[in-house]
Amino acid sequence: MSKILHMLACLLPQSHKTLCLSSQQITCFHDVQNPKCACFLTHIKTLFSQVNKSLVSLINRTGGCAVGMCGKDGKLITARSVGGGLGYVGEITAIDTAVLKGIIRHGHLPVIASVAADKEGQAYNINADIAAGEIAASLGAEKLILMTDVPGVMLDFKDINTLVRAIDIKGVRKLIQDGVVSGGMIPKVECCVRSLAQGVNATHIIDGRAPHSLLLEILTDEGAGTMITG
Repeated sequence: MSKILHMLACLLPQSHKTLCLSSQQITCFHDVQNPKCACFLTHIKTLFSQVNKSLVSLINRTGGCAVGMCGKDGKLITARSVGGGLGYVGEITAIDTAVLKGIIRHGHLPVIASVAADKEGQAYNINADIAAGEIAASLGAEKLILMTDVPGVMLDFKDINTLVRAIDIKGVRKLIQDGVVSGGMIPKVECCVRSLAQGVNATHIIDGRAPHSLLLEILTDEGAGTMITG
């Protein structure tokens, strides 16, 4: 069974300053008539490519055999505009894992950037949490692991001692309803819930900055972050 690992890169704030874009434009890519926004999309694709290749190189140097790709390769992710004037922000319409399965079957580790295209070839930025979850579900993965820059789901985001080690779908939905889970954590949690609903056995949110967090989460009873199950 496959395990899907999703890592977040915190590089966009620096990129939008370089191109003098507002925070609203960087968040939504929404001003499709603004040539700076079109330029930014190109810049982001280049940035994702650089990050992707850096991760591939790092994995290969440590003994793995990684292959870099994005959602456009092999029609892995087909997308469309979310509409509402959001321009280059896309939503997933289809996942085709044929190429991905071939890569995995031959013992390689795919490293995927969340840039996709529609049927006409127009590129869109896809929420990486959602992309990881949908790919995990399509592959029938055993686990989905989100490596981010927070310890996991916390009852008080300022207090590490309130880290929730394990929770089910019902419990995490209650936390969202009560406002305990908010902001950028919501799409991560919802991504986990969708993956579980589509057959993934367990999902995890861990802090990628913490030493050995992945090993601790998988191989120890206590874990390192939050495990969400059905």
